[in-house]
Amino acid sequence: MNLAYCWYEAAHWMLSPARVATDVAKHLLDSPNNPLNSTTYARTVSAAFELFERTTRRYGKPSFGLGSTLIDGKTAEVAESIVWERPFARVIAFERKAKLAKPQPKLLIVAPMSGHYATLLRGTVEAFLSTHDVMVTDWADARMVPLSEGRFDLDDYIDYLIEMFRALGPDLNVLAVCQPAVPVIAAIARMEAENDPLIPRSAVLMGGPIDTRRSPTAVNQLAEKRGIAWFERHCITQVPPSYPGMWRSVYPGFLQLSGFMAMNLDRHVNAHWDMFNHLVDGDGDSAEKHRDFYDEYLAVMDLTAEFYLQTVDKVFVRHELPKGEMMHRAKPVDLMAIRRCALMAVEGERDDISGVGQTLATLDLTPNLSSDKKVYHLQPGVGHYGVFNGSRFRAEIVPRIGEFIQNHARTGPAR
Repeated sequence: MNLAYCWYEAAHWMLSPARVATDVAKHLLDSPNNPLNSTTYARTVSAAFELFERTTRRYGKPSFGLGSTLIDGKTAEVAESIVWERPFARVIAFERKAKLAKPQPKLLIVAPMSGHYATLLRGTVEAFLSTHDVMVTDWADARMVPLSEGRFDLDDYIDYLIEMFRALGPDLNVLAVCQPAVPVIAAIARMEAENDPLIPRSAVLMGGPIDTRRSPTAVNQLAEKRGIAWFERHCITQVPPSYPGMWRSVYPGFLQLSGFMAMNLDRHVNAHWDMFNHLVDGDGDSAEKHRDFYDEYLAVMDLTAEFYLQTVDKVFVRHELPKGEMMHRAKPVDLMAIRRCALMAVEGERDDISGVGQTLATLDLTPNLSSDKKVYHLQPGVGHYGVFNGSRFRAEIVPRIGEFIQNHARTGPAR
């Protein structure tokens, strides 16, 4: 039995007194009533205390916090509502309180279920709020789902997507960021094979691992080298009794985060050193930007063991989708069946998670989809995160996606 979760919980428990003590000491040092609070010594110690507290705390699920957007130059309030829900996922709609000159395309953003919460796509959602009727998948933290709710594997993931597409259609457009590119295209292929009338009008796949044999990255090579048995032995553990999902087998978010951090360790160390210096220098704005980013980045969720292991095995080890060997509920996932849903592949030139060509493979694997329904965009100068967030995403990628959706979407009535 893998005891990683127990050791992780124990470490947090043992550090709690020190974390509380440093937090109290920091507030005393920062107090305006403290005559030393403006000295370099006090700022240095306070900065050290804050970094200790932030690097040892547990980060909860963030909120989207998108209270308003601009539509036709006017501010419109935005309210969240749940429009679809199951034990392992729900769909959040961002309802804008504004009179529209004409209906806007419906866009479902499928967030990755790879360790971070859907709020990692806050910038992605925000970029489309003024021009689209936006919804986003909000996947559940597996440690919070009781065992009585059953399993959740890759087949279930695809089932969920098909249900969402049917419930939120007609005339739905889909945008999949990274990991969900495979289940999204699989769901579309199954719906196409059954001639489902609620097939999405278009699908945008961004930095997704459709064929990881192309430009393999360190992530891809690790999966092939280790094999599924290694991941099951070293990465799967059980949720401890302090959570609703106790005893569920999971791939814990803290392990995924450790892997992400290790890939760019120097960058993260330098970022925290920079924050320390900003705090000492009294540069509150720069320190706040650091806090905002890491409050999101360090908030992680657990994945069910069966979903994680199946994804590693089918996508990264066996390459079942590009080989034409992938099955869903004993039925073939045949990308050649796709004839109606327009497809756009978006990649980042410097992506070190999904290499260049891995998402483009989608367009090569769908020969029966007419060329006028296929679009490819390679964004220069961006890595994996820049494919769906940041200034270049907003300035260069979003307009191209908007144009693609507009060309293929038939705007339906409001929900």
